[in-house]
Amino acid sequence: MDEPPERLTTKPSWLIGQLSLYARRLAFDGFAATGARGYHYRILAALHEFGPASQAELGRRCRVDRSDVVAAVGELAERGFVDRTPDPDHGRRNRVTLTEDGLRQLRRMDEVLDRVQDDLLGPLSAEDRQTLTRLLGRVLTHHEPH
Repeated sequence: MDEPPERLTTKPSWLIGQLSLYARRLAFDGFAATGARGYHYRILAALHEFGPASQAELGRRCRVDRSDVVAAVGELAERGFVDRTPDPDHGRRNRVTLTEDGLRQLRRMDEVLDRVQDDLLGPLSAEDRQTLTRLLGRVLTHHEPH
């Protein structure tokens, strides 16, 4: 295989970008095998961790555009993974709730994502994986709006 220029391979931004492409492909393929998408995982995970939420809250929490949240919640509701009901406190807002089937789907997707992590980080020890995750989290937190 042709090697990229060293001035690229010594730049964390380039390495993160290349790894991001590979990680997205692995996750996309893994989720597709369960009939799901990454947005589904984000939404199900947020509902499991934080409880029922409006679609707007899910969009902000999951970093997903509002129109994509509406489409993803619609897909999840069609499959019985979430319930979408009018919010009694706000007439124009829907409240989204995780169902038991949704929790089972989230667990299937967790297993897929665990395998993706193992593939992606295969050359690293458990300690190195924890260190990498901690450092990436710190950098991301630094750049997120407060």
